[in-house]
Amino acid sequence: MHSNTNFDTAILVFANSADEDSHIKKIGGDTSLFDALTQHSLKIVKNTGLPYFHFTEREQCGETFGERFTHAIQSIFDSGFANIIAIGNDSPQLKTQHLLEAYEQLQLGKTVLGPAVDGGFYLLGLHRSNFHQDSFEALPWQVTSLFNATQHYFESLGCTVFSLDRLMDIDSANDIKRLSNHVTTLVKGWLSLFSKLLELTIAFFEVGQTTKKKIFLFIPFNKGSPVAFA
Repeated sequence: MHSNTNFDTAILVFANSADEDSHIKKIGGDTSLFDALTQHSLKIVKNTGLPYFHFTEREQCGETFGERFTHAIQSIFDSGFANIIAIGNDSPQLKTQHLLEAYEQLQLGKTVLGPAVDGGFYLLGLHRSNFHQDSFEALPWQVTSLFNATQHYFESLGCTVFSLDRLMDIDSANDIKRLSNHVTTLVKGWLSLFSKLLELTIAFFEVGQTTKKKIFLFIPFNKGSPVAFA
């Protein structure tokens, strides 16, 4: 917990430890990606000057993702904050300016959503008066309809929902390939890490597989410059 009582808004970084993320997502052969993602998230959060809380699996309570996320938000509201900006650690394109824009929109009384390309969201900004634990927990977490369902949910409560830029997040090796074609939207260092991780992933899939499959994995998902392998 990194708290400052001069603000009515806190940021929740809802992100597992690198070891836990590496175990769950199984991208690459070590924790380097998840270490980098968490450090990126914490850096841009600190740059806002807002108080923040980092909930890893050690601080989370509940059996399902929805239960754990809901509990984390309720815990921060219980500590006295009026607004929360919640993010994860899987969006390398996320920048401090997105967080500050969310903060400004919250001050205007709006609810904020940052849509992810996969149909979820990478950021949620909400006021305590619009948070109802049971119905929030019942949203369709971790499915592709989450963003739309969440937007409709808050609109049904009478909220004005403000949408940020649509960004990509990382849940698989395919997501890394997609992001590699958008390197200009990332801070320095990500492409080198992505190249290393794609090589590790390719080595994993080569075991017992055909050469054709190996070549396919080298093809970027989007048109544009190919990934530069070391």
